[in-house]
Amino acid sequence: MSGRNLATANQSARERVDAARALLANPLLTAAQAEELALVRLHAPALRGTFQTLLGYNLIIESSFARLVKGPLSQDAPARPARRSDHSAWTPITYTHLALLCAALLAPGTGEQTLISALIDQVRSDAATIGVSIGDTLPERRALVTAVGHLIDWGVLSETDGTAAGWSERRDEALLTIHRAVLPHLLARPLSGLSHPDDLLATDPAVADQPRRSLRRKLVENPLVRREDLTDAERDVLSRERGELTRMLDEHFGLTVEVRAEGVLAYDAGGSLTDITFPGTGTVKQAALLLLAELIDSGQPDHAARATPGVVAGWDTVDEALARLTDRHRRAWGSTLVDQPLRMRDEVVALLVDMSLATAGDAGLLIHPAAARYRPQPLSAPPTRASRRLADQGELEFA
Repeated sequence: MSGRNLATANQSARERVDAARALLANPLLTAAQAEELALVRLHAPALRGTFQTLLGYNLIIESSFARLVKGPLSQDAPARPARRSDHSAWTPITYTHLALLCAALLAPGTGEQTLISALIDQVRSDAATIGVSIGDTLPERRALVTAVGHLIDWGVLSETDGTAAGWSERRDEALLTIHRAVLPHLLARPLSGLSHPDDLLATDPAVADQPRRSLRRKLVENPLVRREDLTDAERDVLSRERGELTRMLDEHFGLTVEVRAEGVLAYDAGGSLTDITFPGTGTVKQAALLLLAELIDSGQPDHAARATPGVVAGWDTVDEALARLTDRHRRAWGSTLVDQPLRMRDEVVALLVDMSLATAGDAGLLIHPAAARYRPQPLSAPPTRASRRLADQGELEFA
């Protein structure tokens, strides 16, 4: 292969990796991500084959959007709820608002544009028919606009004149443009024929009895795959095909595989694929990192629970450790959480559980051995000129 052809092939390979990573990070690409969408369209055949073969995911590509349809996550996967602008998780009623909004936008007779007031009136009318009351107080309007904003972020709606926030705060009218082609593809699985919500989380046929595919999916989706959460078949694949697995995830997604006794993870050195950065800035992430060090030092190994190794800290121990850390870092941490210790504990524990670094139980918090990799390391002072001279002299004496 000539130098020019090799350079072209390398460029194409990098573009495919960038496109695949863009889809993993944002499974719905629209005009708002024009550059990423163009890459996906350019390499559509290769990307469809990659996602279907390696992960069992279906990739839908249309002129105005690309949708990566993922399968149900494994039972050990962390929860990834939709979040408000303040990072708090959605409440059930906000999901109800989202479903009602989508139904109203898909209703026959809905045009390409709509006033936000008309859309909300339709949602309230539809809600009343199923026994759901949606009032007109400021908090209720804000909750509705949270769901509208989510559809704007997804590219389903765009603000043509005015803003949704203006309607919620001041009742200012806004004209919304509807991108209808995206709407039918928001749900990863059709709801018809399901008898219970748990059916949505049932084992995906695409990974049933396919340990290679299910292992790859776990590594791509989960921040940490604990060894005890792997099936026997997945452990066998990890043991026998570690080299091939490492090559494959690096070649197609730019991920680095790290295997340890306690588990395995595929991490992104650049951090662009991470939806939860850890360690990171902010009170909760700093408190969680420091809490790990405290509990690892003071916790006791859980010899009884062999299936889930780690150190156990009772809830009293967790609260005491967080209280010490709060006193020590009060000036640097946000006053809202510092003044609400129970909320602080809930958010710190939720983060550690979402990162698969801990398991919360009735008795307390079980810290997984993999948490040791995040343990802060003390900084050692640089050697002085005298100490370096003594070290050099010692090496000469023993030479």
